[in-house]
Amino acid sequence: MLAAANPLRGLAHDAAYLTSVLAGIDGPVVLVGHAYGGAVITEAGTAPNVVALVYIAAYLPEPGESYQALTGRFTPSPLISRLRRTPYAADGADGADGGDAAELSVPGDCFGPFVAGDLDPELARVLAVLQRPIAERALTDVPTEAAWRAKPAWALVTGADRALPPEVQRFTAERAGATVLELPDASHAVAVSRPSAVAEFIHDATRPPA
Repeated sequence: MLAAANPLRGLAHDAAYLTSVLAGIDGPVVLVGHAYGGAVITEAGTAPNVVALVYIAAYLPEPGESYQALTGRFTPSPLISRLRRTPYAADGADGADGGDAAELSVPGDCFGPFVAGDLDPELARVLAVLQRPIAERALTDVPTEAAWRAKPAWALVTGADRALPPEVQRFTAERAGATVLELPDASHAVAVSRPSAVAEFIHDATRPPA
């Protein structure tokens, strides 16, 4: 197994990075993406050695469909209006065009209630400190590919998610014909709160069809 870092600098940049990682792996790959990582594996998952896609509390976009456009069709996440926006100077290396850009992060007092509602509050505070900000452009970037159209997909839907609405997760998973498991009481931080369930779900995706 390999836990590849997601640069969080924008969809084209992040998918290109993941594609470069995949090129160095011999043998079949099952890609797993969480949250915005679902868009990244949707774009990069067309790599020839990718055999399946697993979405954990994530969304499965269509080509040309940004996160902003997709979620605009549903009741918005209560977290979006609370995100902290921090400007930074983009130099083009991260896929931005240079000039002013911004990245988003979850304020510490919002992380527990909106991201990690089923975790111990002290652990949620630690995770809030450890979070990495995401480039604001990730909300408006659009994929050019949809790997789930040609490859089997699995989607774990987090029913108590206050960061990425469960309605968005369900809709995109069903649209893609994914194999769906819903955990009704799970938060967006399901990989931490329900690690055994997540690991078992991923393991199921690696098994050859009966």
